[in-house]
Amino acid sequence: QVQLVESGGGLVQPGGSLSLSCAASGSIFSIRVMGWYRQAPGKQRELVAAAIEDHTTNYADSVKGRFTISRDILKNMVYLQMNGLKPEDTAVYYCNAEGVRTALFSPHEYEYWGQGTQVTVSS
Repeated sequence: QVQLVESGGGLVQPGGSLSLSCAASGSIFSIRVMGWYRQAPGKQRELVAAAIEDHTTNYADSVKGRFTISRDILKNMVYLQMNGLKPEDTAVYYCNAEGVRTALFSPHEYEYWGQGTQVTVSS
């Protein structure tokens, strides 16, 4: 079994910054993609940013230039630095691990989610 544990988040004023961290632990051989999603009240969960094992990154258009995702592949950790936060960034942020393999020759891949951490941007 694999667990994702998030930390960070909280309340910040518009224009402020926050950092999120996520640690994956358990029976892990490799993780193809680690990323962050968010879900605001009454809205669908959406991708915020993703870091792929080939070191490429993807961002939602709404966060480009403000958020930076980084990943430590050896430590199975992913980070999200959020700058220039806006009230519309308020949401529960979820860590995601996709394409998780538990052994070198295992053909199976799994997906896991963290429990979520609240980010509130308000004056």
